[in-house]
Amino acid sequence: MARSDSARDPGDLDALRAASDVLGIDALLSDDERGVRNRVRAFVDERIRPHIADWFDRAHFPAELAPALGELGLLGMELEGYGCPGRSAVQYGLAALELEAGDSGIRTFVSVQGSLAMGSIHRWGSEQQKQEWLPRMARGEVIGSFGLTEPTAGSDPSRMRTFARRDGEDWVLAGSKRWIGLASIAQLCVVWAQTEDGVRGFIVPADSPGLHITVLEPKLSLRASVQSELHFDDVRLPASAMLPGARGLRGPFSALNEARYGIVWGALGAGRDSYEAALRYALGREQFDRPIAGFQLTQQKLVDMVVELQKGALLALHLGRAKDAGILQPVQISLGKLNNVREALAIAREARTILGGNGVLLEHSPIRHAANLESVRTYEGTDEVHTLILGEHLTGIGAFR
Repeated sequence: MARSDSARDPGDLDALRAASDVLGIDALLSDDERGVRNRVRAFVDERIRPHIADWFDRAHFPAELAPALGELGLLGMELEGYGCPGRSAVQYGLAALELEAGDSGIRTFVSVQGSLAMGSIHRWGSEQQKQEWLPRMARGEVIGSFGLTEPTAGSDPSRMRTFARRDGEDWVLAGSKRWIGLASIAQLCVVWAQTEDGVRGFIVPADSPGLHITVLEPKLSLRASVQSELHFDDVRLPASAMLPGARGLRGPFSALNEARYGIVWGALGAGRDSYEAALRYALGREQFDRPIAGFQLTQQKLVDMVVELQKGALLALHLGRAKDAGILQPVQISLGKLNNVREALAIAREARTILGGNGVLLEHSPIRHAANLESVRTYEGTDEVHTLILGEHLTGIGAFR
């Protein structure tokens, strides 16, 4: 029997993390990358962890965090100019990981704001649109949302029914969008709609006459976030509302790939936090006169978690380096999203078993992460969608229809 006095201290989180980095991945990061990670980690420890169980329980999204996240340089983090931070892909990934270690809902906010809404305006908007919206969004003064998914068009956006028709110099928007993150607290939504000239994007102010927003509730996942349904009852928009550079599904898909990249990293945060909660609990919980961390089956569970976290971290870092080099391909993002979310969910579920009955209490994070990851697994492309993207890449045969 192993001596209990040689067990690691469950209160020494730095030592536990050092031991868990079996492959020495931390040494592959630059000082600047570690600096970004450490600042975001400290923010999560101070501003999110003490409150997240309550926010999740009350289904409350803390919109008051938006300016603080902007001040930290996390909104539109990879974008250049217009008051945006212009950070690297790896730095953004590390920030996403630390945010999701706090909660998927907080990382989702940064993704919707920065990758989807701001990213669409930055890439496809006019100079006037960029100047008008991006600096304020980067500061967290204006919140944006992204309207693509519809009640009858989730995984197949080519079937969207929302339509924008010309009426003189204006556009008139009619239709519905569903599962739109942040919409009920946002000041604008980037909405994608069919037109006679193909799919186009529009900046729709939240106070537009004819726009009706309904919060989707109650939810059992992403409770510290907000998702809504949007109904456009002949919403009239000026010509200047259209994103001039976007034509066809390439517009929204480019934003989706940015968001999917962030998920590759973010899911690791939920997985890591679940693992750490289980490890610390196992070191401190005694049964049969010893810490349960000393039992073989518990150690097997912990080892399996670390193996997948280490592999997932190497995958995320590889994709981040490729993105910074300008050679990252969408199919590679699909592989990363498919693998890391799937494994993070398995880790969260297994971590809960180590906590036993106590694991269903919100004071412990794994069950919350597991619930959240059910949504993360579904949005920005389901497992099935990413599997078929990879399948088409491997075989050359599209299997979507």
